[in-house]
Amino acid sequence: MVTVMADLRPRQARRLDVLIGHRLEYVRLDHAIVLSLSNRNQVVIEAPALLVGPNGPFAVEPGVTSSDVLATLLGETVRTARARETGELEVTFGSGSQLLVAPDPDFESWALVGPAGLLLVCLAGGELAVWGDA
Repeated sequence: MVTVMADLRPRQARRLDVLIGHRLEYVRLDHAIVLSLSNRNQVVIEAPALLVGPNGPFAVEPGVTSSDVLATLLGETVRTARARETGELEVTFGSGSQLLVAPDPDFESWALVGPAGLLLVCLAGGELAVWGDA
């Protein structure tokens, strides 16, 4: 039997370099929102989020039609990406639009999934669990 342990990182801001410089190629809206980038990394959002852009702030929630506002980001390149000390995900795109996903006190709120085994999950309360190289 093989046991795989997650690396639970202390609460500190963490740059997510695997997203920076890559283009948003598609958005899947379902019970979870999936943002797929040109380098095959995906951001999975399972909690309410906020998109702040030139046309104002928009509430984004998985499974709700208002989430289709994320389609306005298609083709944009990620300028910055980080997990804040609180566990909040912050992704800024070339246009200046910013996507913020806050941690949920009771459930996992977001994850970063990569093609080479990378998995970074924001656990309940904002703690980050990391498998692979983030």
